[in-house]
Amino acid sequence: MLSHLSIENIAVIEKADIDFTEGLNVLTGETGAGKSIVVDSINAVLGERTSKELVRHGAENAFVSAEFDGLCNDVVEKLKELELDDGGDTLVITRKISAQGKSTCRVNGYPCTAGMLKTLSSYLVNIHGQHDSQALLNPDLHYHFIDLLCESSKPLDDYKQSFKKLVAVRKRLKELTVDADEKDRQLELLSYEIKELSEADIKIGEREELKARRNMIINSQSIINSLNSVISALNGDDETSGIETLCASAYKEMESVASVDGELKAVYEKLAELADVSEAVKDLAVSKLNSIDYSEQELELIEARLDLLYRFSNKYGETEEEMLSYLESAEKRRDSIVNSDEELVKLNAEYDSAFEETVKNAKVLSEYRRKTADLFEKDVKAQLEFLDMPKIQFVVDFDKGNLSSTGFDKIEFLISTNPGEPPKPLAKIASGGELARIMLAIKNILAVKDSVQTLIFDEIDTGVSGRASRKIGLRLKSVSKHTQVICVTHSAQIAACADEHLLILKQFEGNRTYTSVKSLNFDERKHELARIMGGIEITDTLLKSAEELLNEE
Repeated sequence: MLSHLSIENIAVIEKADIDFTEGLNVLTGETGAGKSIVVDSINAVLGERTSKELVRHGAENAFVSAEFDGLCNDVVEKLKELELDDGGDTLVITRKISAQGKSTCRVNGYPCTAGMLKTLSSYLVNIHGQHDSQALLNPDLHYHFIDLLCESSKPLDDYKQSFKKLVAVRKRLKELTVDADEKDRQLELLSYEIKELSEADIKIGEREELKARRNMIINSQSIINSLNSVISALNGDDETSGIETLCASAYKEMESVASVDGELKAVYEKLAELADVSEAVKDLAVSKLNSIDYSEQELELIEARLDLLYRFSNKYGETEEEMLSYLESAEKRRDSIVNSDEELVKLNAEYDSAFEETVKNAKVLSEYRRKTADLFEKDVKAQLEFLDMPKIQFVVDFDKGNLSSTGFDKIEFLISTNPGEPPKPLAKIASGGELARIMLAIKNILAVKDSVQTLIFDEIDTGVSGRASRKIGLRLKSVSKHTQVICVTHSAQIAACADEHLLILKQFEGNRTYTSVKSLNFDERKHELARIMGGIEITDTLLKSAEELLNEE
């Protein structure tokens, strides 16, 4: 769960540290105090897109840090997958945003991209604001709610696998059914590439061998000079004796006295070794000298071959292995085009089989979804009855569409708010307050299935009456028993249900606006509820009503 949030220079918040608890955390405050900025800050640290406008005026950078503890297995596994796991029991995410709009992200001190952060955050927090109701208004997204509730993912996984195969076969068919002129162009190009690569007779490792040989030729004169100097030093000349002769002379000189004592014998033996070594060195030098054979023509041929391999590396692959692999692939593509008529017949049969399998799996998936939808309808109805919508009729409507990556089901949520009226699409019927309650009902149902440990609701009470707000508060309280809930609200009825009540305060100093966050005790909560409920002045009557709300569990 989210245990701590630190905010610096985000909009009107210069600096704020917020400690969240388990259960239901509620944030209240006057309009414009910065309640939604807290949610914006959480969005930012979770990898959502940000802009330089988020940075407080006059500041060079904005900074947000979020600490999570009690990590579930899904989060731990995702951290390992992203190579961001430090082995600890907590997770710390930071994001720094410059006044120029650039940002840097870190997870447990490791740098990461906003994309990686967003992937990880989907396992940590679900944020539901007023705009999230748009998901309920978009029928194209309704299937996702049903799939989340399915007991098993196998029907969907089987369908996706068969659909992926179908798409691959269809793509291959499309490639084979290109017009005749395009086929001729492809054949001409492939034939040229195959001829060029085949005639080149590329061998794996030859480029390194050629480079080594070129280096040898370029340095051959220096090598010859050095070897001659070595041989001359060993052989000597008319004026001076060589090392080999000197060693032999010294060896004979020691021969007569070697038996006098052990140390002299050791000198004698070492001289024998030295004579052998000098002879061996001379033999190696002479052998190498005799083996050196080169010509300017060979060097030109090597340069030409290396140039060809360089040009091929730009066309067919950097290494010899990649060039040969390209040749093999080109030959297969050429053969495929040449034999396309036969392959076309084969692929058509394969497509028919894949299509049949995909339709079969789509039917299984659709039936599984329908069974899940029946239970979903009943659960939503029960939730809405509790939320003061007893007369509402909620229907998951199924229609058949074209095969897609998600099946052939066209799923849409329909409601009827008045008895006797046929269910119609949510977008045409539901008010803002009704949408908020329907969304809460669905989220409450999904919360049990979802491994995400923190749910955030941003002003879910918009357009909702006092009695319904109380019911929403109780439902949020219920959800918070197994999932941490953070709620931004203007409703006293919802705020009264909080386990932790945080007040967002806006203050003015000089010409600047500052926002702070304060955890409220019972008496402070009573005054805050009275402020939310009341008029210009906080009266004893309002305070009493607020106290009753707080004691009404």
